[in-house]
Order: sequence, then structure tokens, then C-alpha cells
Amino acid sequence: MSYGIYKTALKDGTPSFRVSFYHNKKHVAIGSYSDEKMAEKALAEAQRLYSDRTITIWNFRNFITAVSVDKCVTILNHRDHNVYIKTPIYLMQGYFLYFLEGKGILKFDNDDLFYYSTHRILIHDGHLYVNDYGSQYSLFSRYGIRNFAVQGIDYDFANGDPMDLRYENVIVINPYNGVRQLDNNGMIRYEAKIHINGYIRLGIYRSIEEAATAYNKAVDFCESHGLKKNLVKNYVVDLSEDQYREIYSKIKLPESLIKSFS
Repeated sequence: MSYGIYKTALKDGTPSFRVSFYHNKKHVAIGSYSDEKMAEKALAEAQRLYSDRTITIWNFRNFITAVSVDKCVTILNHRDHNVYIKTPIYLMQGYFLYFLEGKGILKFDNDDLFYYSTHRILIHDGHLYVNDYGSQYSLFSRYGIRNFAVQGIDYDFANGDPMDLRYENVIVINPYNGVRQLDNNGMIRYEAKIHINGYIRLGIYRSIEEAATAYNKAVDFCESHGLKKNLVKNYVVDLSEDQYREIYSKIKLPESLIKSFS
């Protein structure tokens, strides 16, 4: 058996061949394989990634069949930058790439390097998320983008590339629940709506803060009248406590909402 291949067994007794070796005093674990030939192939591929400089982060898929994409990215980053990161991150000048399952590649600012080097990005039904403290968190939540937000309405990308998640490229149009921006020939207004047994329009406002506050007041009204639906209120960050109270007191809820509880 080749150096770097270790025969073990699964819990049910099935043979398994674990591949790992040291490179520049760093232990590099490649993975486990069901047969020795595939393990030998993975070992050869991994060692070639370190030694063959014609293999790059852009063409490595043409040279591998046994080593996972995640591990290839880790090896190439270690080879090229002398930094070993367990998640599939490749460092660039001023930012880094994160290789998803399949062929997707995300771009992030270096400010996020520590987080994504310790949190693996997962995909479910096209949504990107991480597991953190036993819960799932959307990647977009780091930008203040709400769950179920809609691209082009609630957020967008400055350069049109949805895979570029550098902060300067992510435009948050609407960070608040129950609020939608309206553009009437360049005149920007904000509509507030609440969903009870259907959507009820609360009003149209000049500022997004007013619309977010109107939604909060509607939630308070509904809950005070026995509604058990889990409606999440907004934290209106750009208003002081006094400003929030003043706007809140001036907002009049529509008769359509009031009558729905009579």
C-alpha cells in the first residue's frame, strides 16, 4: 500500500482507504475512498496539484477525477499563498473567491475571510446559507437583506453580477418588512403593506423610515386585537427614539385594517 494511504473500516466493517500526507509540515487530509485504486488516484492527483504549476485555480477541473473540488481549491490556495484554509477559498488581490458545489464561484471582501474560512456555504433550493450555532442563516442577512427579499425590488447588484458579494456591489434597496419602494417617473415613494388574510395597504410615504414605522404600528394594532400570526417588526436604525415616537404617533392606520378586526 502506498505511503499516504491508510486502510481503515467503517462502523459496519466495510473497508475504507483514507488518504492524507504532509506538505511543508502541514497535514493535508484528502478524504476516504471505498477502494485502494481510487485512493491511489486521489493521492497522485493531490500531489500533482502541489507540484505542477501549469495547473491553476482556473483549469484544475480538467486534471482531477478523484479529489473533490473543495480539496483542490484548498490545496491550490495553500500552494500559491502558503495559507491552508479548510473551506474552498482562494485568495485574490483585495478579495477572495469561494467555490460552490458545482461550478459557481462567489466573490467576497477580505473582511469576510475569517467568517467563511470557518463557515461552509451550503445551497438548498437555490438559496445560499450557512449553519451557525445550530441555525441556518442566509448569506444575504449579512448585508441587512431580509429573508424572502426579491432581487430588483429589495436589493440588487451594482455590476449586475449576483455572484459578486463584495459589499460595494450589493445594493440594499429596502431593508424593512412590509415596505416596497415605488418609482413613479423618478419620484421615489414607499408603500407599506401588511398581510393578514391578504395584503392591506397601510399607505404611501415620502420616506422609507415612515413606511417601516407604519408597518410596526399596524403590527402592534393587530397583536393588540388578538392576532397570533408571527409578524416581525422593523428596527428603524436611522431614527432616534424621539423621532420614532413622533412619526409613530402621527401615523393613521387605514379603515380597511381597523374593520378587519371589528
